[in-house]
Amino acid sequence: MNLNRFGHFVAIDWSGAAGERHKGIALAMAGRGQDAPRLVRPGHRWSRTEVLHWLSHELPDDALVGMDLGISLPFIDKGAFFPGWDESPRSARELWALVEKICTNEPHLSVGAFVDHATVSMHFRRHGGREGTQFGGGQGRFRVSEAAQRRMGCRPYSNFNLIGAAQVGKSSLTGMRLLHRLGAHISVWPVDPMPRKGPVVCEIYTTIAAMAAGRTAARSKMRDAHELDTGLNVLGCGPSGITGPLDDHSCDAIITAAWLRNAAHDPHLWAPRELSAEIAHTEGWTFGAI
Repeated sequence: MNLNRFGHFVAIDWSGAAGERHKGIALAMAGRGQDAPRLVRPGHRWSRTEVLHWLSHELPDDALVGMDLGISLPFIDKGAFFPGWDESPRSARELWALVEKICTNEPHLSVGAFVDHATVSMHFRRHGGREGTQFGGGQGRFRVSEAAQRRMGCRPYSNFNLIGAAQVGKSSLTGMRLLHRLGAHISVWPVDPMPRKGPVVCEIYTTIAAMAAGRTAARSKMRDAHELDTGLNVLGCGPSGITGPLDDHSCDAIITAAWLRNAAHDPHLWAPRELSAEIAHTEGWTFGAI
């Protein structure tokens, strides 16, 4: 694996919120060297379909893209995404295709039809006290990579949980529609084998990047230029050149792009000890979780 072939490093803070445009989406990109990453279209309120278009048509060919979402659902713990259902997919790409099929008529890459599906909904915890009989109670089901995150001090949520300020379930599901629509244009690690050339998308968890930048898991969010530049300095970057208050989504994207530039050249992060062929094919992995 040639880890030196990446020349651009993109971090995308994603959102599964309802509607077309979202303040929770931010894109940042770093090049080689130590310059601070720059926001892509600063001040712009992105839609999910605009991000899809940007990835399909404007992404540099040597880019590594980290998306802050879960690229799949738990599988290994029960041998299926949706145990007991004959139509339960057998791979991450089949899962993305199923989400797209059920939600194909929903605008903005929304996923309401999927989480409300008569069979699928039994596995989710939804608003209004609606906990499916297959949710499993407690915090819900977790992927193997999320167990690795916990050992690092992070506090991930189950992708089957759709309630609470920190939930990532809908972000992950909307992201699966995007990944499906990207098709073969971009490889998704580790679901796909690492290509010799061309862009690659991976799942990232911005808390891991923030911890590498000197923050704690409990205080991972940065909301002004001073905090951002302090974190960038820890990562070996120059200052951002930004002044004044910043939203945490922009800070997350900038810090994570800087971290991704450093982390991309570490072979151990591409070969975590628990990552088997079955896990790669079904659950995927969070880059940086070891």
